[in-house]
Amino acid sequence: MTVLSSASDQVASGPKLVGRPDVNRKRLARMGWGFSAPALVVIAAVTIFPIVYSVVMSLYHVNVTGSGFQLNGFTGSNYNLLIHAALWRDALFFTIYYTVVTVAVELILGTCIALVLERLVAGRGYMMALLLVPWSMITVINAELWNYIYNGTYGVADAILGALGLGHPVILGTPTPAIIGVMIADIWKTTPFVAIIVLAGLVMLPQDVYEAAEMDGASGWYTFWHVTLPLLRPTIALAVMFRVLQAFGLFDLPYVMTGGGPGTSTQSLAILAYNALFKNLAFGPGAAVATSTALLVLLGCLATLRVFRTQVGQEGM
Repeated sequence: MTVLSSASDQVASGPKLVGRPDVNRKRLARMGWGFSAPALVVIAAVTIFPIVYSVVMSLYHVNVTGSGFQLNGFTGSNYNLLIHAALWRDALFFTIYYTVVTVAVELILGTCIALVLERLVAGRGYMMALLLVPWSMITVINAELWNYIYNGTYGVADAILGALGLGHPVILGTPTPAIIGVMIADIWKTTPFVAIIVLAGLVMLPQDVYEAAEMDGASGWYTFWHVTLPLLRPTIALAVMFRVLQAFGLFDLPYVMTGGGPGTSTQSLAILAYNALFKNLAFGPGAAVATSTALLVLLGCLATLRVFRTQVGQEGM
């Protein structure tokens, strides 16, 4: 008897699925949970536990000692300090403003790029590969690249502005140009991600709807606003949710490019939490900043999904 035949006999002699579909589903579900259990334990250890512990830490007085830190006494003073701190309000305003502007611009540009790629017959694969180069670049490398571009001595942006007669501004050393510069770097990197998601939604749209619109004499512009865009709303909601999650947790790009400066003009909530936790060793307020940021992201994503779900429901009525 060969090895393969003996293995097949062992499989055949094992427990077989019975004829009842509900029993089979339960058995397969238990098997799936069994296989997933090790991964779930790892996720709980490295993700869920730190989140829960951060929430707990934000509600206690945290005393730093020579051997670590101690939680002493339940308190809400960490959140009270946050609400009355100008640093937190400035970081919150910058994060929200940054998220709204970058996500809106990336959504518009990404949709336009996806519409162009969807109509390409030859060379779509090459264009998609070229499009993914900025997205595949590590954010720290992307930040250093734009640092070179914005450099006041040998930067390309400085040379272009000088040639246009706009002078030689210190882009990353002035608040408003620094904010715009960081936004441009983020938009350049992340627009391809939005374009790929929207393109995936475009290629899945039913063609009979477009044929009906063409037979009714609808123009291309009318078809886009009244056919393509409503059908793309679930895909757009997914892209917006992903980008809100990423943009609201902004850290590495401004930290490398400006360090949160000049002053605190590009200091996001994530940078503020990092400075409080690891530079100032203010674990309670730092944990409060991190917890409030996570809560705001959750509320923003839920609101986005609710708006798009309501619009899709109205379209379907």
